[in-house]
Amino acid sequence: MSNDQSLKEEKLITPSYYDRTTRTIRIADREIKVGGSLPKLNENERLFRITQSICPYCYALLPAVIFERDGKLYIRKDCPEHGEIEELYQGSSEFARRIEKWYVEGRGPRHIYTSFSAPCPYSCGLCPIHKNHTALANLVLTNRCDLDCWYCFFFAEKSGFVYEPTIEQIKFMVQQLLKQGVTPAVQLTGGEPTLRDDIVEIVRMLREMGVRHIQLNTNITRFAKLYLLEGEEAAVRFSRDLREAGVNTIYMSFDGVSPQANPKNHWEVPFALDAFRKSGMTSIVLVPTVIKGLNTHELGDIVKFAALNKDIVRSVNLQPVSLTGMIKKAERDELRVTIYDVAKLIEEQTKGQIKVSDWFPVPASVPISEFVEGFSGEFKFEMANHPECGVGTYVYIRMNDGEPEYVPITRMIDVQGFLDYLKEKSMELKSGGSRYLVGSKLIISALLKYIKWGEVPSEIKGILRKLISEVLIKHTYESLGEWHYKFTFLGMMHFMDLYNYDVERVMRCNVHYLMPDGRVVPFCTFNVLNDVYRDYVQKKYMFTLEEWAKMKGANSIGEAVKYRRNLDLIKKMTSHPLYIKTYKDFINRWIDMYPWLKESSLT
Repeated sequence: MSNDQSLKEEKLITPSYYDRTTRTIRIADREIKVGGSLPKLNENERLFRITQSICPYCYALLPAVIFERDGKLYIRKDCPEHGEIEELYQGSSEFARRIEKWYVEGRGPRHIYTSFSAPCPYSCGLCPIHKNHTALANLVLTNRCDLDCWYCFFFAEKSGFVYEPTIEQIKFMVQQLLKQGVTPAVQLTGGEPTLRDDIVEIVRMLREMGVRHIQLNTNITRFAKLYLLEGEEAAVRFSRDLREAGVNTIYMSFDGVSPQANPKNHWEVPFALDAFRKSGMTSIVLVPTVIKGLNTHELGDIVKFAALNKDIVRSVNLQPVSLTGMIKKAERDELRVTIYDVAKLIEEQTKGQIKVSDWFPVPASVPISEFVEGFSGEFKFEMANHPECGVGTYVYIRMNDGEPEYVPITRMIDVQGFLDYLKEKSMELKSGGSRYLVGSKLIISALLKYIKWGEVPSEIKGILRKLISEVLIKHTYESLGEWHYKFTFLGMMHFMDLYNYDVERVMRCNVHYLMPDGRVVPFCTFNVLNDVYRDYVQKKYMFTLEEWAKMKGANSIGEAVKYRRNLDLIKKMTSHPLYIKTYKDFINRWIDMYPWLKESSLT
């Protein structure tokens, strides 16, 4: 559906109003100023590019400079009311230049939901100037959570209300997503979505509505509680019910291997993984929130943990922390970590096996989409994100004397050369070239010219030919799935915050939130400008904490739903053979914390 068609077929939502005379935006019961002076550079600074940003204190939309200093990139804006704000943007200017070469303008949203009533990011969304369709839609099932992590975006007690959409509201939000006509992928999130008793029915409904890929974003405590309190079969049954209803992937919080780095769910992970294995839930993504000084020393261990569990772990999606709320500059500097920093630490902690140069930005995938679209003659899913939003790489894992060995895809394939060749062939198809002739040439060139067969592990030489051919020619959900079962995907998404906000990035966002008023809103407006988008809209559909307790019972909110460990429970979990087996490669680092483990014959 074209943008013009969508405009004619339905009335667009107007989220804001812009007064050009006063240069003021009215949105969500507040006024926001537009404009300021372009910050100046100092002698030791070099301009990288100009963008727009926001004041973290008043949300004013401001011109901003991204500049190089001492080999790093910084962003600077100057608010007429609150003064100059400067923040680290990327840990290496050289790395930034390499990934930003993959910049793609984007082809716009496949459906428009809101009018362009004010400058970006105050017309979300999706508005006519947005550059991307939805690749992953986040659907908040509840803001209730059984944990209260300090770095979390939101949960009910922090928000001061309960947001838990009805089945009818959920159905409406998914119907809005489907208007884009793109293969729908939905992540069920929260809060903690498994607190909903009807979670299985919701998954089943989404599948019946045509949602092809369903991820469940969870802290996995419910699976562990079922396992420990009601028995293994109860946890396996819950996981199996979700899998049979339609959950494809568990998006599992996992901040590190040790209890110090991962106080969120370190003890519970072994029991959840066992339930997943026994229920046929064979696609797990480990999701570490990376915070400098708290878990940056365990990034290599997180990758190793994925390798040791590669029978079910398909991916690690690292997320450098988004520093939400009002945080002083010195504190931000202590916590801030960028994509480059994480890639460099992984290189060091894997002893150079996974290098910084192995990572490519998300829009590097666009040449593949363009070729497949040209070959098939049909629109294909495209990820034209801003290069600074995320990077990724694929790694083949093989065991060598009990230790994982990593073979990045870049060692086996000339990725840069192959993607450049795909661009060339896409242009040939667009100019009327024979699909089958071009396709045949491509496969032959890929197999002969761009694959470094001497570097390909012997056990996958045969399957690699088949996988590349099927991904490029078929580009089906099944062929991509088979690829992900042979290679582990390592990804990074650095969601923004008020300090490093770059409007150029949010315009190209393709990770969106579905809202009950019918809008589809980019991640970094929904969660960063939360009182303009997330909280403002959710409050219209909320229950007060008192109303919820009266309606659902006092045990459904607040401390009553919080998961708390006592010493007896920790001893029970750490003494269990599953715990010892799961962490056997790492456990000696913290064995002194649990004296009873030293006495165990199992260790």
